[in-house]
Amino acid sequence: MDSWGLLFDVLVLLGSAFVLGAACERLRQSAVLGYLVAGMCLGPNALGWVSGQGEVEVLAELGVATLLFTIGLEFSWSRLRGLGSRLLLGGVAQVFLTITVAAGVGLLFGLSGTVALVVGAVVTLSSTATVLRVLASRGEVDSVHGRSALAVLLVQDLAVVPLVILVTVLSGEGSAEEVAWGLARTLGLAAVLVLAMGVLAHKVVPFALGAAPLQRNRELPVLLAAVLGLGSAFAAHEAGLSPAVGAFLAGMLLGGSPFATQIRADVGVLRTLLITLFFGSIGMLGDVAWILANLPAVLGVVVAILVGKSAVLWAVLRPAGLSGRHALAVGVCLAQVGEFSFVLATAAEATVLDADLFRLVVSVTIVTLLLTPALVSGGPALVFRFASLVRGEKEATPTEDDTAPRGHVVVIGFGPAGQAAAATLLQASVPTTVVDLNPRSMERARELGYVAVIGDASHQDVLEHAHVEAAAAVVVTVPDPAMTQTLVALVRAMAPHATVLARCRYHVWREAIDTAGAQVVLDEEQEVGARLAEELDRLISGRADVGQG
Repeated sequence: MDSWGLLFDVLVLLGSAFVLGAACERLRQSAVLGYLVAGMCLGPNALGWVSGQGEVEVLAELGVATLLFTIGLEFSWSRLRGLGSRLLLGGVAQVFLTITVAAGVGLLFGLSGTVALVVGAVVTLSSTATVLRVLASRGEVDSVHGRSALAVLLVQDLAVVPLVILVTVLSGEGSAEEVAWGLARTLGLAAVLVLAMGVLAHKVVPFALGAAPLQRNRELPVLLAAVLGLGSAFAAHEAGLSPAVGAFLAGMLLGGSPFATQIRADVGVLRTLLITLFFGSIGMLGDVAWILANLPAVLGVVVAILVGKSAVLWAVLRPAGLSGRHALAVGVCLAQVGEFSFVLATAAEATVLDADLFRLVVSVTIVTLLLTPALVSGGPALVFRFASLVRGEKEATPTEDDTAPRGHVVVIGFGPAGQAAAATLLQASVPTTVVDLNPRSMERARELGYVAVIGDASHQDVLEHAHVEAAAAVVVTVPDPAMTQTLVALVRAMAPHATVLARCRYHVWREAIDTAGAQVVLDEEQEVGARLAEELDRLISGRADVGQG
C-alpha cells in the first residue's frame, strides 16, 4: 500500500472517530465508544473504506505503547513498589485462576483440552488501553481501585510473552528446543534492555534536558519525549517483549526524574492520535452481521466472562489486602477481554481455533470493550453504593486518594514575581506548589521547601500533576499577557472553585484576562501609575518649591 493511501486511511479513521466520539460525549458516554464504532463502520466487514488495516494496526500498537509510556511516567520505581507485592502476586494468581476456570468451562462445553487452554489464555487478559484511558480521564488512576487495577494490568501485560509461547506450543509450531531457546533469548534481551533504559533515564536524559539548547527551544524537549516513547516500544519489540511493557518500563524509569511531568505533557498529543487509531483498529476487526446472526451465543459468553472475571478478581484480591468492595470494583473494571487477546487468538487461528470459534472470540472481545467505558465509569460507584446500603454506612467515594494535596495554592511561574508571592505563602505555612519550566528555578524552589513541578503550565497534564483541580487558589505570575490569558482560562476550566489571581503586565490586556476568569487581576501599568502618583503627592506635600516658576 502506498504512503498516501495509508494517510487517507488514517485521516478517514481519525475524522470518523472525531465525529462519533463527539456524539458519544454529547450523550454523556465515553468517546472510546465512538472510536470503536468508527472502526466497525469503516472496516472490511462493513463499509470497507479503510483498506490498509495492517498498516493502521502497526500505528495502533504504538498507541498502546505510548499510553503505557505516559502512565509509566506517573509511576516511578519507588511508587511501583508502593503498590505492594501482595497486589502483584494477586495479579499472577488471577492469570492462572482465570485460565483454569475458563478452560474448565470450555471442557464442559465440549472443547478439546488444547482449544480450552487457548481460550482460557485469551480470556485472562484485560484491556490495559481502555481501562487506563477511562481511569485517567476520570482522575481515578490514583484511587484505591485504580492503583490495584494497574498492578493487575501490569502483570497481565508481562504475561503476554509467556502466553504467546504457550499458544505457539499448543499450535504445534516449533520444537521444544526452539521454544526454550526463544524464551532464554527473550529473558536475556529483556535484562539488557532494562540496564540500557536505566542508564538512559538516570544519566543521559537529565543531562540532555538540563542543557541550555533544550531550555531555550521548546521544540527539542518535545522531540526528545517522542523519541523516548516510541524508541522504548521499538526496543522492546526487537527484544521480543510486548512493546507496551517496554514503553511502560521506560516511562517508569524516567518517572523518578524531575522532568517526568513535562515529558508526559509533550508526548500527550502523539498519545491521543495513536490511541485513537488503536481503538479504531480494534473496531475494524468486528463483523456486525456475524454478531447479529449469532447474538444469543455472543451475549451468553459476554455475560459469563463479565461475571466470571469479576468473581475471580474478587477472590484473588481479597487475600491481597483489599476490602470486599474495592476488590469487586477492580473486578468490574477488568472484566472485559483485552486488546492483547487478539494477538493470542490470531496466533491460534486456523491451527487451534476454527473459523466460527475465532469469530466468536473476536466478537466477544469487541462487545466487552464496548461495555468497558460504562463498567469503569459506573461499576465502582455502583459497587460502593451497594456495599454502603448493605452495611448501613455512609456512601464512600471510589476516587478517594489520601496522597493528593487539597486546599493548597499553586503558583505558576517562579520568576521574581512568583518568588515574592510564594515567599508570603511560605511564611504563612500555606502548602504551596510551584510550576515553572526552568530546572534551576525548580531546584531552588525545592530547597526553599515548596513542591516543585517542572513543566509548561499551558499543558493540562502539567496542571493535573500539580493537582490544580483541588487547589484553593492559583496565582499566575508569568509576564506574557497572552500566555496569562490562556493559563487563566485553563485553570478556570479545571478548577472552577479555585480563586485565580493573575498578573497583567499591560493595561490593554486587563479586560481579556478578567474575562478569562481571574477574580483578582494586578494591572502593572495601573499599579505603577498609582505608585508614582503617591510618590509625587508625597514630594509635593514636602517641598513648597515644586510647581513654582
